[in-house]
Amino acid sequence: MYGNCTQLREFFEARGQAYVLRVACTFMLQLAAETSMTCAQAGKLLGRNKRRWEVRSAGTGSKGQRWYAWMWIATASPRHHLLVRRHLRSGELAFHYCYVPEGQLLTKTRLTRAAGLRWPVEEDFEFGKDSFGLDQCQARLYTAILRHTVLVMAALAIYAVVAARLKYRTDTPAPSPTRPDQRPPAEPGMIPLTVPEVKRLLADAVAHPQPPGHATHWRNWRRRHQARSRWFHQRARLNRDYALAT
Repeated sequence: MYGNCTQLREFFEARGQAYVLRVACTFMLQLAAETSMTCAQAGKLLGRNKRRWEVRSAGTGSKGQRWYAWMWIATASPRHHLLVRRHLRSGELAFHYCYVPEGQLLTKTRLTRAAGLRWPVEEDFEFGKDSFGLDQCQARLYTAILRHTVLVMAALAIYAVVAARLKYRTDTPAPSPTRPDQRPPAEPGMIPLTVPEVKRLLADAVAHPQPPGHATHWRNWRRRHQARSRWFHQRARLNRDYALAT
């Protein structure tokens, strides 16, 4: 949606702001002086060559590294490029239109890292909606909506800082598997405290009294269950064939 907005791209470029914006498969590219085609056509035509693809991580997700195949396509403009992301299992393509001003570093690593930042942004919106009521405002005036959004994001920021500070003190999962046939550990450990868990901790402190150890029991059960699920997910990924389809 954002990458298809010409006014937004021109706004960034006029201010020398680099960007990596997702665009639709129908987005038109000027690959050469007299060669124009859509992103889908360019991906299909140039993606036939396996050597154009390179498997890189788009960052760390909830279950480990998020691996994709990436292809970098130059355009008629030396400052504009198309970054194509390919899902390793389904082969689904996603297209990112990139702009890097003159004098700034232009590498596939930098563009890939920027494209991978979409995940934490979406995760922030998910936390804001599920845990802090970002989408539960019934106000209709702009000022009221703005106040609600600011309060929600401020609360999310506070909990995120607390979770980040506690990450290495509460992160006790078992080592990741190294073989597809490896037996699961007897004790999976627990993932670090997440933003929702930190919110539950505060809620338990001010909520009605419960039996001793009730909240701690369920909090540890959730974190241990998530650690076990992550371990099995990582072991299953070791057994997959990531060879790119022709």
